[in-house]
Amino acid sequence: MLIFHVPDISCQHCVAAITQAVQAADAAAKVQVSTETKEVRGESTQLDEEAAALAIAEAGYTVQVG
Repeated sequence: MLIFHVPDISCQHCVAAITQAVQAADAAAKVQVSTETKEVRGESTQLDEEAAALAIAEAGYTVQVG
């Protein structure tokens, strides 16, 4: 399981953008984004932690691992 703290998550647009960014890198990835905890959790067989964090960062969000 991949877990990231993303402090700039504030709305459903953020949820959609982050989900799309991760799934663009791995279409089969399971992604859960919480506006309450500002956390992204994911499962992927193709992405490691670094690749998933990069996808989120390239979507314009600050990523903190763990």
